[in-house]
Amino acid sequence: MGSEKDEAAPRVAVIAKPLADSKLTKKIYKLIKRAAKAKQVKRGVKEVVKAIRKKNKGVVVLAGNISPIDVISHLPVLCEDADIPYIYVPSKEDLGAAAQTKRPTSCMLVLTEAAKKDNKMSGEDEKKFKEEYDTVLKKVKASEMVFSNPSTRQ
Repeated sequence: MGSEKDEAAPRVAVIAKPLADSKLTKKIYKLIKRAAKAKQVKRGVKEVVKAIRKKNKGVVVLAGNISPIDVISHLPVLCEDADIPYIYVPSKEDLGAAAQTKRPTSCMLVLTEAAKKDNKMSGEDEKKFKEEYDTVLKKVKASEMVFSNPSTRQ
């Protein structure tokens, strides 16, 4: 049968690209944990789509082991249209745990600022959040897939 290593790793969908490596995944989970404490996170497909349509800015984190993947397959297109960077992480269970919920989460939007003004972070926490957010944002943008228009190629 399969080894222990095969059973521990979640089965990631083929279309889950760009997929964060293990180092970036840990940084993303740390950022989500900090954002969840300040209520700067939108969880689930409905909330994320609603926030994107309302022009909220941030980073979208998608789980790569969603079955069926069709549930979240429209989100990368929405993100690209709204100029919001997105990245896949391997596990929906770990994504939910990072957001301090017991339920697995298919997708999440980490907002740049709190949705409600009364949920402001303290100065030290806000500084750490900004540093982590900027680091993750830079790495996510570096790993973005670039789709070029075939008619512009020569």
